[in-house]
Amino acid sequence: MLPTELARHQVDNRAELLLRVDPDLFWFRGHFPDQPLLPGVAQLDWVMHYGILLLAPNHHFAAVENIKFQQPILPGSTLCLRISWLAEKRQLTFSYARIAGASETVASSGKIGLC
Repeated sequence: MLPTELARHQVDNRAELLLRVDPDLFWFRGHFPDQPLLPGVAQLDWVMHYGILLLAPNHHFAAVENIKFQQPILPGSTLCLRISWLAEKRQLTFSYARIAGASETVASSGKIGLC
């Protein structure tokens, strides 16, 4: 289940998406009952979805090469997902930033190898 896409900007091997994380997304069920958080697997799923769709068609997941979760993503959050495709390394790099008014806070970032 994907977030609501509010905006999309793509130039060459880079894409930036503005996303709303709706509270009723499947990913929040049971993760965690008292304080719902967007699981890391959902964040990776979205990177793969948009990365392959926009930047690296006909490629497939190979490995998570690096990932860092810095801040929780809560239901109702607005996010900026930035993805870059490094063809020579067959690697997607990404970062999620939480948007609150005019400020951004990095929530997670990483690198995913494709084949």
